[in-house]
Order: sequence, then C-alpha cells, then structure tokens
Amino acid sequence: SAPPGRSHFEFLPHNGCNHKKCEPFGRTEVIDNTLNPDFVRKYILDYFFEEKQNLRFDVYDIDSKSPDLGKHDFLGQVHCTLGEIVGSPASRLEKPLGLPDEMFTSVIPSRKKCGTIILSAEELGNCRDYATMQFCANKLDKKDFFGKSDPFMVFYRSNEDGTFTICHKTEVVKSTLNPVWQPFSIPVRALCNGDYERTIKVEVYDWDRDGSHDFIGEFTTSYKELCRGQSQLNVYELIRWDPFFPPQVSLLSFIVEQEHTFLDYIKGGSLSVCWFASLTLTLLVLKGNPSQSTSLHYMNPYQMNAYAMALKAVGEIIQDYDSDKMFPALGFGAKLPPDGRVSHEFPLNGNVENPYCNGMEGILEAYHQSLKTVQLYGPTNFAPVVNHVARYAAAVQDGSQYFVLLIITDGVISDMAQTKEAIVNAAKLPMSIIIVGVGQAEFDAMVELDGDDIRISSRGKLAERDIVQFVPFRDYMDRTGNHVLSMARLAKDVLAEIPDQLISYMKSKTIKPNPVPPAYSPSDDPQTNPV
Repeated sequence: SAPPGRSHFEFLPHNGCNHKKCEPFGRTEVIDNTLNPDFVRKYILDYFFEEKQNLRFDVYDIDSKSPDLGKHDFLGQVHCTLGEIVGSPASRLEKPLGLPDEMFTSVIPSRKKCGTIILSAEELGNCRDYATMQFCANKLDKKDFFGKSDPFMVFYRSNEDGTFTICHKTEVVKSTLNPVWQPFSIPVRALCNGDYERTIKVEVYDWDRDGSHDFIGEFTTSYKELCRGQSQLNVYELIRWDPFFPPQVSLLSFIVEQEHTFLDYIKGGSLSVCWFASLTLTLLVLKGNPSQSTSLHYMNPYQMNAYAMALKAVGEIIQDYDSDKMFPALGFGAKLPPDGRVSHEFPLNGNVENPYCNGMEGILEAYHQSLKTVQLYGPTNFAPVVNHVARYAAAVQDGSQYFVLLIITDGVISDMAQTKEAIVNAAKLPMSIIIVGVGQAEFDAMVELDGDDIRISSRGKLAERDIVQFVPFRDYMDRTGNHVLSMARLAKDVLAEIPDQLISYMKSKTIKPNPVPPAYSPSDDPQTNPV
C-alpha cells in the first residue's frame, strides 16, 4: 500500500455505460498525512430516479503540486450508480476500492485491496417544495363532431440537452371549450429540477378514445413566472398552426408548500422498493418456436430481444433500491410440463416454493430457461399476476415496502374487465404497475389502463390513485439501432412516475418517513485503513 502522505480524491461520473469513457466532474481538497481522510467538499448532482446515473470515484496519493494525475500514485477506484448511494440505508454507501483489470498484472496481490470508500448523499432543501396550481382556458378549438372538445393539459420539463420530459398530465374535462381543470400538486423538482428559470412547456390536447389526441396548442413558462400567481402575467396565448385569435390558458392559483419527498422515505430507511418481473409468453401476433427468428422471443446470439431489453432497462435501475437484490419473476400464457396445464401465474425459474431470482442476470437466465421448457399459449390475462402482487402488497401497508410490478407483453389483453377490477383494488395498496408492450400488436386497449388521461374505474368504482404506466417499446427504438439508447429512453419514461406514485400512497395513509440515522463520522468506524 502507499505510504502515509497527502491523499487526494477525484470524483468522476461516467459519460455513458462504458467505464473507460468518463468526464471529470471535480476534485476534492487534498488532506495531508492520513490514511483515513474525511473529505469536506460537496458536489451538486441532478438526481433522477428514472435514469441509471453511472459514477466513478478515483483516489490518488498526491506527492507534488502538479495538476497532472499521471504523476501521482493511483490508490484505487470504485464504480457505482447514484441510485446505489441514494438507495442505501441513510443514503450512505460503503464499497471497497479496487484496481482496474488492466492493472492487476502489474501489481502485487496485496495491492488489490485498496481500502474502503464511504459515499453519502443528501437532498437540497428546495427539493422539498410542492407546487399546487390550477388552470382554466377560454375559447379552445372545436375538435369534436358535435362542436365541443375534451381538453387536457400536458406539462413538460426541459432537459439539459434541449429535450423535454413529461412531468404531469391533467384530467380530461369533457365536452367544453372553456375548461376549468382541477387543482393539482407536483414537486418543484419535477417541474424544473430546482432551476427556477428552466423552461416549462405546456401542450393542450383534445382527448380521443383511440389515443390519437388532437393538438390544440402550446405555450411555455417557467417556475419563476408561475410563482407570480394569478395575474395578467400568467395568461398565455396558445401557439398553434392558426395564428389568428388564439385561445388562452390562465393560471387561477399557485401555492408552494414543503412536503416529504421520495428521498425522505428512502433515506429514513422506512422503505424497501420490491419489484416483480412478469412476462407474457403468449404469442398472438407471431406464433411459433422461440428458436425461430420470426418469434419475438428469439434468442439472437448477438443481441437481446425486446423482452430482455425491457427487463434490463427497468431492472438495472430499480434494483438499486432493493436491499437483497432477489426478485420474483413470473410468466403467464403458457402450457407447463409435464401435463400441459395452462397457467397465467407461474415462476419463471420453475420453483413454486421459491420464485426469486438473483439480480437481473438471474431473471434473464430464468427467462431463457423457461422458453426451453414451456409451450407458448394464449390468451393474455393480466389479472392473475396483478392480484398475485397485490396479495403481497396488502400484507405490508405500513410504508416499509413498496411494490413495483413490471409486465412485458406482446399480446392484446384478453381479460380487460378482470384486469381493471384488479387495478382498481390495487390502487389503494403500496404498489405501481409498469406495462411494456413489445412487437407490432395493437395496444389501444392498454392505453385505457394507464390513468393519465382518465382515471380507471370498474363497476362504478374509481381507482384511488393512478398506478399504471403503459408504453409500447417500439416507440423507443433508436433508428440507428443503438439498443443502449433505446433502453435508456424506455426506462426514463416508464419509471418517471414511480416516486410521485409512492408519495401519493404515503400521503393517502398519512405515513411519515422515519427519522434519518445520525450522520457518519470517521471515528465511528473501527477499521484502521479506510479511504
């Protein structure tokens, strides 16, 4: 190991998934003559639950004033994600430092153990703000046959790269050209990520049952402008193709309050996010053997199929918030050996007593093995797996666990009435449902399950919360064939609503986060050589 001296720590977040492709973010101060440095300098990062934010931390022993790190002793490095740090108890992650693989051959075995690094994260105060606002509109376009419209609003947060991400949809107001939408609350971080002057884009649509909503117009604003409240300054003309006599949208009220955030529940140790992976093995559009290239389940030796990509995209992010990384994976829509029984709720690993798989690789292996043992068979029923997870969630309603069900399907749903009833019942439980449609099937019915536009109901009973997010994977496929980019886009959209859905459950049950454990102090650590 390096002799006692000046220790220097460099913080490098990854730029993409290639560990060798990094962009330096910053450097800590140098601490003299210690093997147990406690660095003071902090760094502000934008945190997104829905993204895999790769980080790398390098540690150096500084022997001179030269800024060239190549002239100093390299002590070790660690790779992790921001989600791993945030998802650890008290948002404190401890990991052993190591050496890159290419250095193993040039060092003695004892140098492979490079000490320990302790990483902590805390939330900035302004991230606790929630904004409650209400809008109305006047003289919207007549889009429907009978001279009315069914308008709703979509809010987008601008990103650093110039793109926009959906952060809220209002309810649909039926048959009117002068809608008054209900007040809604949204985290300030979701609107502008703490940047009060960041552009917020708002689009207004006329809702259509088949999902082909008619564009009415749009406007832009910012959190800073909205904070001015109801006034002529917050009356916006909708920009559209017809520039004459544009309709107007007005802000009726705007109130900012502090509330508990997603990270409060994570950091307080009162929450473990548990997720179920469920894949339909039904092939209603492309029937055939999974070993044939025409099958959506075809295992190309050179690239993952859409099922595997969707699993990996979502699973690699959400697994950072599960303490033991053991996930139950279910299949539905297949005949099982030995008697050919049709099942819509069977363990992918074939073990009824223990359906848990070890991490993402375990789930993918169970999926691959199941294709060799079961016979693909219709119909596509969702209700059994929704009820399966709901039984787990019903047993833990104290806020200590939250369940996320990921359903990946290539078929048109066959039990819509039963599924809607199951979702309405599940909406009062600590769970969310993500549905990813793969292939070229018509998924119009799936849109009805996603309560963004109109809250789902069954037998006259309205769901307490919107807990379903549906997307067709084909909408996220990169035209250049970049599957890594396709997976990142998919994960970003399907996971973006999870924090708010979790908070809505906690609020409905008046569950407060546990107190944050005491901050770490180096004197608390019995080890003699952590870094």
